[in-house]
Amino acid sequence: MTWLMLMALGNAPVKGAQLQFVTGAEPQAVFAGSNRVVRLCWRNAGTSINETEIQSRMTQLTSATAVWVGETPWKKLQVLPGQTVLESATLDFPPVRAETRFLVEWLDGDSHVLGSTDVLAYPTNLLAELGVLAEHNENALGIFDPENELKPLLRNLKIGFTDLENMVAEKFCGTLALVGPFGPDAAAKQLTTTQIKSLVKNGVRVVWVTSRKNNAMSDFEKIQPSFYWTPQNPATAVVVQPAMLGGLADNPRAQLNLIFFCKLALRPQLAERTFPMIAE
Repeated sequence: MTWLMLMALGNAPVKGAQLQFVTGAEPQAVFAGSNRVVRLCWRNAGTSINETEIQSRMTQLTSATAVWVGETPWKKLQVLPGQTVLESATLDFPPVRAETRFLVEWLDGDSHVLGSTDVLAYPTNLLAELGVLAEHNENALGIFDPENELKPLLRNLKIGFTDLENMVAEKFCGTLALVGPFGPDAAAKQLTTTQIKSLVKNGVRVVWVTSRKNNAMSDFEKIQPSFYWTPQNPATAVVVQPAMLGGLADNPRAQLNLIFFCKLALRPQLAERTFPMIAE
């Protein structure tokens, strides 16, 4: 009976075991609003099961002040000895007008800080800048987006554009063309290299998300830059790897990347000495 009792105690959760929070190398990025997902990593460095009630405490940080936002219960976390677990928490971030830093601390039931997560929150209208770049002219911006990743975002922001799927794409003569697909479907319809070159010859600046489908396998066996630009008369094409724009709807960094690539296509002289250029 004594042996059974000791065995049961050995398998029971032990408060105070060595639960460690593993901090990421860089801040996470989310859009301001409700139910935003923050990724977490926990490790039990002890020799006993750890079971801890955890809550979050959020503070908004500026260069001069720290504003307390609130505390929210998260969950009872159980981690086996020597185990590392990946978790996610949904948090509510208040509205922001520009990139804003938040510190999310993770506390146990005794209000001891177990670790913290740096989060950068962004306004939900980041892509509104595309309307400015296109001079608020729906004929200036062309979109080829067979998976409907980008077009719904632009419609929500009331940014006009020409849908290149509804016309002979290479006959578009606007200012800027964003050519996908932007989603993960490798089988989605794509424009050919010849069509892209025709757009450039028309004087259209192009941001082109390339993929295996429109590149020879031998090209992918080589080291590829995440993006490069090909200045040609009379226009410029910026060629982008898909990972740079993944998850556009929920990924602020992907939207910021897209805006940057558009600026680079429209004003390549700003980066001639800094970023990779490949002649084609």
